[in-house]
Amino acid sequence: MRFKRSYIVITVAVITVVGWFLIEFPGHRARASREDQSMVPTVAVALASRGPIRSSITLSGAFRPYQEVDVHAKVAGYIRHIYVDVGDKVKEKQTLAILEVPELNAQVAGANADIRRSEDAIHRAEQDVKRAESTYAAYHAAYTRLKQASAARPGLIAEQELDDSMAHDHEAEAQVGSARAALAEAQSQLSMAKATQDRYASLQAYSRITAPFSGVVTKRYADTGSLIQAGTASDTQAMPVVRLVEWSRLRLVVPVPESAVPDLQLGQAIDVVVPALGRTIKGKVARFADALNEETRTMHTEIDVENPDDTLVGGMYAETTLVLHQKDSVLTVPIQAVKRIGTNGTVFVVDKSGIVGERSIKLGVDSGARIEVTSGVSDGDQVIVGNLNAVQAGQRVRPKLVAQNQAAEGQY
Repeated sequence: MRFKRSYIVITVAVITVVGWFLIEFPGHRARASREDQSMVPTVAVALASRGPIRSSITLSGAFRPYQEVDVHAKVAGYIRHIYVDVGDKVKEKQTLAILEVPELNAQVAGANADIRRSEDAIHRAEQDVKRAESTYAAYHAAYTRLKQASAARPGLIAEQELDDSMAHDHEAEAQVGSARAALAEAQSQLSMAKATQDRYASLQAYSRITAPFSGVVTKRYADTGSLIQAGTASDTQAMPVVRLVEWSRLRLVVPVPESAVPDLQLGQAIDVVVPALGRTIKGKVARFADALNEETRTMHTEIDVENPDDTLVGGMYAETTLVLHQKDSVLTVPIQAVKRIGTNGTVFVVDKSGIVGERSIKLGVDSGARIEVTSGVSDGDQVIVGNLNAVQAGQRVRPKLVAQNQAAEGQY
């Protein structure tokens, strides 16, 4: 009886242990599985994908007038009339002011009088030439007849008479030459007088100050009655009349860094953003210095921008984006996925089983957010983005796919 009771106790104990084991072992395995799963790190991944890519650089600068000049007078005088003021729009060759130059007017009148005197002298010289030619013709004909008669009947004409006739003939011929020389001198005097008149007339024309190009008057230096000195030499402190600028076209001056200089091209189309106006306008690369500034390592570059409605103003701030490279349908990965090694690099790729592999890649165009990969990965590969130092090849990870915009902005 005692033996039977012991047997029952042992049986109950065995059943209890087996039951407990059957109940606890699956839970233990599940907890172990959960603990193993929690030990696998989660990493952010992005897909290598095909699409367009563009390498560009954003630069800022300020607008400058296409042309700007202080308009000077070429002759000295008093301003008799000034027709423009600040803000006035003028056309090319439009009269801006008129100077009063009494001395120059007198010089022009004197030059005109010299021309008339020279013309009268030419008229007299022409008459003298005609008279001398007539006299020469008469003496020459008389001498010719006497000479022929003397030759036909020797001794008929006295030698003295023949010599006198020949002398008169030569004298008349010399007078013709003298008259013609006087005529040439009178004509030269007329040419000199006309040249003097042209010079004074040109100077007199400069008393009318005109606009060298179409633009806007931004400053007025003189008023009616102001004495203006001739601005013909750089060492004079001549006061200008007005300042004229051309606003119909502007220059946007930007410093292009050394790395972008090889890709810069004349005539290249540019989008120019003007924050003050909230507008994007078109421009083109018109000129550059073709030399780097040794201090800033940048190149002075000018972009021409049309301003037909005069909404842009000199000094206004603007931003522009220079497109250096552009490709369509190329394989790219986020820039945060790449460890650079010169023009090459490496990426961590997660396979379907969650194992990390490191691959060497060749790089192409860099857009700043994504970079072209010419070899090393395939379309659709999962590449790790973010903290690349926290993973290594052969490690098991749990990938978490992030959107392209999140990968570009580093938001995982």
